[in-house]
Amino acid sequence: MQTNDSVVVGFEGADDAAVVRLNDGRLIVQSVDFFTPVVDDPYQFGQIAASNALSDIYAMGGEPLFALNIVGFPINDLPKSILTEILQGGADKAAEAGVPIVGGHSVDDKEPKYGMVVTGEVDEAKMWKNSGAQVGDILVLTKSLGTGIIATAIKKGVANEESIVAAIESMTTLNKGAANALNGLNVHAVTDVTGFGLLGHLKEMCQGSNVSAKINFSELSFLPNVRQLAETGIMAGGTVRNLDYVKDFVKFDSNLSDLDKLLAADAQTSGGLLVSLSKNDAENFIKNFGSTVKPIGQIIQQEPNLISIK
Repeated sequence: MQTNDSVVVGFEGADDAAVVRLNDGRLIVQSVDFFTPVVDDPYQFGQIAASNALSDIYAMGGEPLFALNIVGFPINDLPKSILTEILQGGADKAAEAGVPIVGGHSVDDKEPKYGMVVTGEVDEAKMWKNSGAQVGDILVLTKSLGTGIIATAIKKGVANEESIVAAIESMTTLNKGAANALNGLNVHAVTDVTGFGLLGHLKEMCQGSNVSAKINFSELSFLPNVRQLAETGIMAGGTVRNLDYVKDFVKFDSNLSDLDKLLAADAQTSGGLLVSLSKNDAENFIKNFGSTVKPIGQIIQQEPNLISIK
Protein backbone atom coordinates (compact mmCIF):
# COMPACT_ATOMS: atom_id res chain seq x y z
CA MET A 1 0.00 0.00 0.00
CA GLN A 2 1.47 3.33 -1.10
CA THR A 3 0.72 6.59 0.65
CA ASN A 4 2.25 10.03 1.14
CA ASP A 5 2.05 13.00 3.45
CA SER A 6 -1.01 14.40 1.67
CA VAL A 7 -3.19 11.45 2.72
CA VAL A 8 -5.12 12.38 5.86
CA VAL A 9 -7.50 9.39 5.91
CA GLY A 10 -6.74 6.29 3.86
CA PHE A 11 -6.67 2.50 4.19
CA GLU A 12 -5.28 2.47 7.71
CA GLY A 13 -8.73 2.64 9.32
CA ALA A 14 -12.27 1.73 8.34
CA ASP A 15 -13.59 5.22 7.67
CA ASP A 16 -16.37 5.98 5.21
CA ALA A 17 -14.28 8.05 2.77
CA ALA A 18 -10.74 9.00 1.88
CA VAL A 19 -9.40 12.44 2.79
CA VAL A 20 -6.48 14.11 1.02
CA ARG A 21 -4.83 17.46 1.71
CA LEU A 22 -4.32 19.81 -1.24
CA ASN A 23 -1.30 22.09 -1.58
CA ASP A 24 -3.27 25.07 -0.25
CA GLY A 25 -4.21 23.15 2.92
CA ARG A 26 -7.80 22.39 1.99
CA LEU A 27 -9.06 18.82 2.52
CA ILE A 28 -10.79 16.87 -0.24
CA VAL A 29 -13.03 13.95 0.84
CA GLN A 30 -13.98 11.30 -1.70
CA SER A 31 -15.90 8.03 -1.82
CA VAL A 32 -17.43 5.64 -4.36
CA ASP A 33 -20.41 3.30 -4.08
CA PHE A 34 -22.63 1.39 -6.51
CA PHE A 35 -24.87 -1.68 -6.43
CA THR A 36 -27.59 -3.65 -8.19
CA PRO A 37 -31.29 -2.64 -7.91
CA VAL A 38 -32.93 -2.98 -4.50
CA VAL A 39 -36.39 -1.86 -5.68
CA ASP A 40 -38.39 -2.43 -8.85
CA ASP A 41 -38.82 1.18 -9.93
CA PRO A 42 -35.76 2.40 -11.93
CA TYR A 43 -36.19 6.05 -10.95
CA GLN A 44 -36.38 5.18 -7.25
CA PHE A 45 -33.36 2.91 -7.62
CA GLY A 46 -31.41 5.86 -9.01
CA GLN A 47 -32.48 8.03 -6.08
CA ILE A 48 -31.48 5.38 -3.54
CA ALA A 49 -28.07 4.75 -5.11
CA ALA A 50 -27.32 8.49 -5.18
CA SER A 51 -28.43 8.96 -1.56
CA ASN A 52 -26.25 6.05 -0.52
CA ALA A 53 -23.17 7.38 -2.33
CA LEU A 54 -23.59 10.89 -0.94
CA SER A 55 -23.96 9.52 2.59
CA ASP A 56 -20.25 8.72 2.97
CA ILE A 57 -19.38 12.39 2.54
CA TYR A 58 -21.95 13.49 5.10
CA ALA A 59 -20.68 10.81 7.52
CA MET A 60 -17.23 12.46 7.42
CA GLY A 61 -18.65 15.92 8.17
CA GLY A 62 -17.98 17.00 4.60
CA GLU A 63 -19.86 19.00 2.01
CA PRO A 64 -20.23 17.22 -1.36
CA LEU A 65 -19.02 19.30 -4.31
CA PHE A 66 -19.62 17.18 -7.41
CA ALA A 67 -20.27 13.60 -8.52
CA LEU A 68 -19.50 11.17 -11.35
CA ASN A 69 -21.91 8.43 -12.41
CA ILE A 70 -20.89 4.76 -12.49
CA VAL A 71 -23.19 2.62 -14.64
CA GLY A 72 -23.43 -1.00 -15.68
CA PHE A 73 -26.35 -1.79 -17.98
CA PRO A 74 -27.39 -4.59 -20.42
CA ILE A 75 -27.87 -2.16 -23.27
CA ASN A 76 -29.05 -4.83 -25.75
CA ASP A 77 -31.40 -6.61 -23.35
CA LEU A 78 -33.33 -3.85 -21.57
CA PRO A 79 -34.99 -0.70 -22.92
CA LYS A 80 -32.79 2.38 -22.82
CA SER A 81 -35.72 4.17 -21.14
CA ILE A 82 -34.94 2.20 -17.96
CA LEU A 83 -31.40 3.54 -17.92
CA THR A 84 -32.75 7.04 -18.51
CA GLU A 85 -35.01 6.71 -15.47
CA ILE A 86 -32.18 5.41 -13.28
CA LEU A 87 -29.95 8.31 -14.24
CA GLN A 88 -32.78 10.80 -13.77
CA GLY A 89 -33.40 9.51 -10.27
CA GLY A 90 -29.74 9.95 -9.44
CA ALA A 91 -29.63 13.41 -11.00
CA ASP A 92 -32.70 14.60 -9.11
CA LYS A 93 -31.38 13.36 -5.78
CA ALA A 94 -27.98 14.94 -6.45
CA ALA A 95 -29.76 18.20 -7.31
CA GLU A 96 -31.61 18.01 -3.98
CA ALA A 97 -28.20 17.76 -2.31
CA GLY A 98 -26.94 20.72 -4.37
CA VAL A 99 -24.39 18.53 -6.15
CA PRO A 100 -23.78 18.67 -9.93
CA ILE A 101 -23.08 15.43 -11.79
CA VAL A 102 -20.23 16.31 -14.14
CA GLY A 103 -19.48 13.04 -15.93
CA GLY A 104 -19.03 9.34 -15.37
CA HIS A 105 -18.40 5.98 -16.98
CA SER A 106 -20.62 3.16 -18.23
CA VAL A 107 -20.09 -0.45 -19.31
CA ASP A 108 -22.29 -3.06 -20.93
CA ASP A 109 -23.16 -5.44 -18.09
CA LYS A 110 -25.52 -8.39 -17.66
CA GLU A 111 -27.16 -6.83 -14.59
CA PRO A 112 -27.93 -3.15 -14.03
CA LYS A 113 -25.65 -1.39 -11.57
CA TYR A 114 -25.59 2.25 -10.59
CA GLY A 115 -23.77 4.51 -8.18
CA MET A 116 -21.50 7.49 -7.91
CA VAL A 117 -18.04 8.74 -7.13
CA VAL A 118 -18.63 11.75 -4.87
CA THR A 119 -16.01 14.39 -4.14
CA GLY A 120 -16.43 16.88 -1.34
CA GLU A 121 -14.57 19.22 0.96
CA VAL A 122 -14.21 19.04 4.72
CA ASP A 123 -12.88 21.39 7.38
CA GLU A 124 -10.13 19.52 9.22
CA ALA A 125 -11.26 20.92 12.58
CA LYS A 126 -14.79 19.63 11.93
CA MET A 127 -13.94 16.33 10.23
CA TRP A 128 -15.63 13.27 11.70
CA LYS A 129 -14.16 9.78 11.76
CA ASN A 130 -15.58 6.47 12.90
CA SER A 131 -12.94 6.34 15.64
CA GLY A 132 -12.90 8.67 18.63
CA ALA A 133 -15.91 7.42 20.57
CA GLN A 134 -15.48 8.10 24.30
CA VAL A 135 -16.57 6.24 27.40
CA GLY A 136 -19.90 7.64 28.57
CA ASP A 137 -21.02 8.67 25.07
CA ILE A 138 -24.56 8.00 23.95
CA LEU A 139 -25.06 6.21 20.64
CA VAL A 140 -27.83 7.56 18.42
CA LEU A 141 -29.13 6.21 15.11
CA THR A 142 -30.96 8.44 12.64
CA LYS A 143 -32.91 5.88 10.56
CA SER A 144 -34.90 2.73 11.28
CA LEU A 145 -33.42 -0.65 10.39
CA GLY A 146 -34.81 -3.31 8.09
CA THR A 147 -34.12 -2.18 4.52
CA GLY A 148 -32.25 -5.42 3.78
CA ILE A 149 -35.22 -7.56 4.73
CA ILE A 150 -37.70 -5.40 2.81
CA ALA A 151 -35.48 -5.28 -0.29
CA THR A 152 -35.33 -9.09 -0.20
CA ALA A 153 -39.11 -9.24 0.18
CA ILE A 154 -39.50 -6.93 -2.82
CA LYS A 155 -37.34 -9.24 -4.93
CA LYS A 156 -39.46 -12.22 -3.87
CA GLY A 157 -42.70 -10.32 -4.54
CA VAL A 158 -44.00 -10.61 -0.96
CA ALA A 159 -43.50 -7.08 0.41
CA ASN A 160 -46.69 -5.15 1.09
CA GLU A 161 -47.23 -1.54 0.07
CA GLU A 162 -46.68 -0.15 3.57
CA SER A 163 -43.25 -1.76 3.84
CA ILE A 164 -42.20 -0.75 0.33
CA VAL A 165 -43.22 2.88 0.79
CA ALA A 166 -41.51 3.14 4.19
CA ALA A 167 -38.29 1.53 2.94
CA ILE A 168 -38.10 3.72 -0.16
CA GLU A 169 -38.75 6.86 1.87
CA SER A 170 -35.96 5.90 4.27
CA MET A 171 -33.45 4.93 1.57
CA THR A 172 -34.07 8.04 -0.53
CA THR A 173 -33.73 10.40 2.43
CA LEU A 174 -30.39 12.19 2.35
CA ASN A 175 -28.28 12.14 5.50
CA LYS A 176 -27.63 15.83 4.86
CA GLY A 177 -30.27 16.91 7.37
CA ALA A 178 -28.82 14.70 10.11
CA ALA A 179 -25.31 15.97 9.40
CA ASN A 180 -26.50 19.59 9.51
CA ALA A 181 -28.20 18.97 12.85
CA LEU A 182 -24.85 17.80 14.25
CA ASN A 183 -23.12 21.06 13.36
CA GLY A 184 -21.93 22.90 16.45
CA LEU A 185 -22.05 19.78 18.63
CA ASN A 186 -19.03 17.97 20.03
CA VAL A 187 -19.24 14.86 17.84
CA HIS A 188 -16.81 12.12 18.82
CA ALA A 189 -17.44 9.49 16.11
CA VAL A 190 -19.76 8.99 13.14
CA THR A 191 -20.37 6.32 10.53
CA ASP A 192 -23.23 5.55 8.19
CA VAL A 193 -24.93 2.19 8.54
CA THR A 194 -24.88 0.33 5.23
CA GLY A 195 -23.97 -3.17 4.05
CA PHE A 196 -22.23 -4.39 7.21
CA GLY A 197 -25.33 -3.54 9.23
CA LEU A 198 -25.54 -1.82 12.60
CA LEU A 199 -23.38 -4.36 14.41
CA GLY A 200 -20.69 -4.51 11.75
CA HIS A 201 -20.27 -0.75 11.57
CA LEU A 202 -20.46 -0.39 15.37
CA LYS A 203 -17.77 -3.05 15.69
CA GLU A 204 -15.49 -0.93 13.50
CA MET A 205 -16.27 2.16 15.60
CA CYS A 206 -15.47 0.36 18.85
CA GLN A 207 -12.32 -1.22 17.47
CA GLY A 208 -11.00 2.10 16.17
CA SER A 209 -11.84 3.88 19.42
CA ASN A 210 -10.56 1.19 21.85
CA VAL A 211 -13.92 1.04 23.59
CA SER A 212 -16.94 -1.25 23.85
CA ALA A 213 -20.65 -0.55 23.40
CA LYS A 214 -23.87 -1.62 25.10
CA ILE A 215 -26.98 -1.70 22.89
CA ASN A 216 -30.58 -1.88 24.05
CA PHE A 217 -32.41 -4.06 21.54
CA SER A 218 -35.75 -2.64 22.67
CA GLU A 219 -34.60 0.83 21.55
CA LEU A 220 -33.83 -0.28 17.99
CA SER A 221 -36.42 1.01 15.54
CA PHE A 222 -37.48 -1.16 12.59
CA LEU A 223 -39.42 -0.33 9.46
CA PRO A 224 -43.03 -1.61 9.22
CA ASN A 225 -43.57 -5.39 9.01
CA VAL A 226 -39.87 -6.21 9.14
CA ARG A 227 -40.23 -8.75 11.95
CA GLN A 228 -43.23 -10.38 10.30
CA LEU A 229 -41.31 -10.75 7.04
CA ALA A 230 -38.27 -12.16 8.85
CA GLU A 231 -40.49 -14.68 10.65
CA THR A 232 -41.49 -16.11 7.27
CA GLY A 233 -37.84 -16.68 6.36
CA ILE A 234 -37.26 -13.48 4.38
CA MET A 235 -33.65 -12.54 5.03
CA ALA A 236 -30.88 -10.99 2.93
CA GLY A 237 -27.84 -13.18 2.42
CA GLY A 238 -25.71 -10.23 3.52
CA THR A 239 -27.50 -10.19 6.88
CA VAL A 240 -26.60 -13.83 7.56
CA ARG A 241 -22.96 -13.07 6.66
CA ASN A 242 -23.02 -9.98 8.90
CA LEU A 243 -24.12 -11.99 11.91
CA ASP A 244 -21.47 -14.62 11.26
CA TYR A 245 -18.87 -11.84 10.93
CA VAL A 246 -19.63 -10.27 14.34
CA LYS A 247 -20.31 -13.45 16.34
CA ASP A 248 -16.86 -13.37 17.96
CA PHE A 249 -17.21 -9.70 18.94
CA VAL A 250 -20.82 -9.49 20.14
CA LYS A 251 -22.39 -10.85 23.32
CA PHE A 252 -26.14 -11.32 22.94
CA ASP A 253 -28.38 -11.50 25.99
CA SER A 254 -29.90 -14.96 26.47
CA ASN A 255 -33.38 -13.42 26.18
CA LEU A 256 -32.74 -12.48 22.55
CA SER A 257 -33.86 -14.99 19.93
CA ASP A 258 -31.96 -16.04 16.83
CA LEU A 259 -34.38 -13.86 14.88
CA ASP A 260 -33.58 -10.86 17.10
CA LYS A 261 -29.90 -11.36 16.37
CA LEU A 262 -30.50 -11.38 12.63
CA LEU A 263 -32.68 -8.27 12.84
CA ALA A 264 -29.89 -6.41 14.63
CA ALA A 265 -27.43 -7.46 11.91
CA ASP A 266 -29.67 -6.64 8.92
CA ALA A 267 -27.67 -5.41 5.93
CA GLN A 268 -28.75 -1.84 5.19
CA THR A 269 -28.84 0.21 2.01
CA SER A 270 -28.61 3.99 2.40
CA GLY A 271 -29.02 3.66 6.16
CA GLY A 272 -28.81 6.35 8.80
CA LEU A 273 -25.89 7.90 10.65
CA LEU A 274 -24.65 6.17 13.79
CA VAL A 275 -23.28 8.88 16.06
CA SER A 276 -21.32 8.78 19.32
CA LEU A 277 -21.51 11.94 21.41
CA SER A 278 -21.92 13.12 25.01
CA LYS A 279 -25.26 12.80 26.78
CA ASN A 280 -25.94 16.55 26.61
CA ASP A 281 -25.01 16.77 22.95
CA ALA A 282 -27.10 13.68 22.20
CA GLU A 283 -30.09 15.38 23.78
CA ASN A 284 -29.43 18.53 21.74
CA PHE A 285 -29.07 16.48 18.56
CA ILE A 286 -32.42 14.78 19.14
CA LYS A 287 -33.97 18.19 19.84
CA ASN A 288 -32.43 19.66 16.66
CA PHE A 289 -33.21 16.79 14.31
CA GLY A 290 -36.47 15.40 15.65
CA SER A 291 -37.96 12.29 17.15
CA THR A 292 -36.73 9.96 14.38
CA VAL A 293 -33.31 10.04 16.08
CA LYS A 294 -33.15 7.45 18.82
CA PRO A 295 -30.58 6.77 21.55
CA ILE A 296 -29.84 3.06 21.18
CA GLY A 297 -27.05 2.52 23.69
CA GLN A 298 -23.84 3.86 25.16
CA ILE A 299 -20.08 3.59 24.98
CA ILE A 300 -18.32 1.85 27.87
CA GLN A 301 -14.75 0.92 28.72
CA GLN A 302 -13.29 -1.76 26.50
CA GLU A 303 -14.33 -5.28 27.42
CA PRO A 304 -13.51 -8.69 25.88
CA ASN A 305 -16.73 -8.31 23.85
CA LEU A 306 -16.72 -5.14 21.75
CA ILE A 307 -20.53 -5.08 21.77
CA SER A 308 -23.09 -6.39 24.22
CA ILE A 309 -26.76 -6.27 23.30
CA LYS A 310 -29.71 -7.05 25.52
